[in-house]
Amino acid sequence: MIEAILVMLILGCLCGTVLSLASKIFYVYEDPRIAEVEGHMAAANCGGCGFAGCSAAAVAVVEGKAPPSVCVVAGAESAGNIAAVMGLDPGTAESKISYNKCNGGFRAADKFVYDGVITCRAVAATYGGKRECSVGCLGYGDCVSVCNFNAIVMGSDGYPVIDELQCVGCGACEKICPKGVISIESMTDRLLHTNLEDDALAPCQQTCPAEINIPKYIEQIRTGNYEGAVSTIRERNPLLLSCGRVCPHPCEDYCRRGIEDEAVSINQLKRFAADFEMNSGKRFPIPCAPDTGKSVAVIGAGPAGLSCAFFLRRLGHDVTIYEAMPHLGGMIRYGIPEYRLPKKILDWEIQGILDLGIKAVTNARLGEDFDYGTLALQGFDAIFMGVGAWVDYTLNVDGEKLNGCYTGIDFLSRLTSGEKIPVPKRAAIIGGGNSAIDCVRNLKRLGVEEVDIVYRRTRAEMPANEVEIEAAEHEGINFTFLAAPVRVVGDEDGNATHLEYLKMELGEPDASGRRRPVPIEGSETMMEVDMIITAIGQRPDISFVEGVKRLENLKMTRWNTFDTDPETLQANIPNIFTAGDSATGPALVVDAIGGGRRAARSIHQYLTGEEVKAPEKSLFKKHIQESIFESVPGVKKIPRAEMTELSVEERITSFIEVDQVLTEEEAMSESSRCLTCCRLCYNKDGAA
Repeated sequence: MIEAILVMLILGCLCGTVLSLASKIFYVYEDPRIAEVEGHMAAANCGGCGFAGCSAAAVAVVEGKAPPSVCVVAGAESAGNIAAVMGLDPGTAESKISYNKCNGGFRAADKFVYDGVITCRAVAATYGGKRECSVGCLGYGDCVSVCNFNAIVMGSDGYPVIDELQCVGCGACEKICPKGVISIESMTDRLLHTNLEDDALAPCQQTCPAEINIPKYIEQIRTGNYEGAVSTIRERNPLLLSCGRVCPHPCEDYCRRGIEDEAVSINQLKRFAADFEMNSGKRFPIPCAPDTGKSVAVIGAGPAGLSCAFFLRRLGHDVTIYEAMPHLGGMIRYGIPEYRLPKKILDWEIQGILDLGIKAVTNARLGEDFDYGTLALQGFDAIFMGVGAWVDYTLNVDGEKLNGCYTGIDFLSRLTSGEKIPVPKRAAIIGGGNSAIDCVRNLKRLGVEEVDIVYRRTRAEMPANEVEIEAAEHEGINFTFLAAPVRVVGDEDGNATHLEYLKMELGEPDASGRRRPVPIEGSETMMEVDMIITAIGQRPDISFVEGVKRLENLKMTRWNTFDTDPETLQANIPNIFTAGDSATGPALVVDAIGGGRRAARSIHQYLTGEEVKAPEKSLFKKHIQESIFESVPGVKKIPRAEMTELSVEERITSFIEVDQVLTEEEAMSESSRCLTCCRLCYNKDGAA
């Protein structure tokens, strides 16, 4: 018995020794982070991530073969926790879901007939598929068959419809689609995307400087999804209330319905959606990516600066705005009159942007209160220059500094700031652009008895928006065309009393394509006035560059604008970017907004260590030629919604907003006029 026990003890010791040696020889180290990462996953082992269970997915994360957001079930909080374990930028934790880029389906004409082929991949492998549209959905539903989460169905119109609440972003649908119609995108991906030559885009969206998905938001209005419409617009334009009031809607010039009928009132529908949110009593949520730890200084709070700040914050960056004036808004506050854009509405819109966590410093002028060196010391990783075009051009004629003489933007900003300006009996405004029109319509409301626009060409050549010219005509403004001012005459007290001008005639076209005005000898004419406003254009103030050693190599153009790549908007000093009037010279508000987003895209690339460049096949300021039709068969004429506005008698005695918003019934009716165009296809009336 004792011998047996001793034998067993000896054998046990030998086994223990062997196992101890084996553990040393065959030891396999497991990174402790694997268990920690797996602990933050859903433990569903569903395979939706593409790996064989949560353990395999955790190993892939630790090995750098999968992102922190690999688990498609657990959500953003899980991804953030995993990112923390891995010591990664939390921004990489942003979740993704599927998006369908095509809304054509059966509307696209067939060019081939395929017998017996029932999958998109098989059809695409044979002559590229049956549809005329090269980028559209093939309609066989491969994406539906591979979705394990019941997140996709083929809609009645023949294209995939995605349930965003069910979608987990596993990517199976994207991988199987042979046409790239389905994509798996995060919010950041969508904010950074710009129009491309291969995109399924309607002509209106191609034309919009802000690249808003116009057919989508109009369809959302038509179905009563007003919050969705606001979110769609805001994905490209954070100033939808302002734009809905002041944008001259170049998109409507390319509306397909306008070829056979009147264009859809796209801008009025944008305003309807924007006003719906403002009047709803709540702000619709605006999601932002996780903080990246990077910071950007935005100089100037005009539409370009506000837009850039908005998108940078949504991309997860810390933003501080510096504004020289007492209030934010730039030219849309100080240059656009109250009767076009009420300041309380602008305030509401700007506050929604600041509420994202953006800091703002007012009464801070670059070059006086702070400079480039100050910003560098504060640790900003990049700087956006949205300084605007605040310096008015002058006539350079005798007498233009007499009492009663003003320049356009100076006059408008003084008025907006509440300065009491003496009201004359008769005023002359020199110029034919929007600023000139704003000046004359303001003066009419101030009680000036007679107001004249003096313009050296004819009405046909006036660069102001047609609707603004018509409004001025309705309000009793006088127009003196083919008149070139040559001097201002004053009295012995230094007050302006007359404007002398030469009569002109139109000669050959100049570089702008407009016929050049030529003076008629001996045609000097005196106009009796006691106020003269020169509104012939503006340029940016770049005095902040003078004497600053760090900026001595900053390239500027002869028009005092930043010399940048027109798409990336990056200056020759790598951490400086710009957009708006300081990049292009005076342009549309919507141009500045679109530029602000493109600048934010480039700044994001710079901050994340990527090469700052425009995307391949960028559609920047171009059109997809095959999508520009000369005729649109099947369209029945339906009256366009009329703009409701105050009567002339009501509006010229106050600064109450002139243009009114569509009623819900009018908006629903107008949205039904939209053909829901895509690249080639569209809805014929009655076929939707």
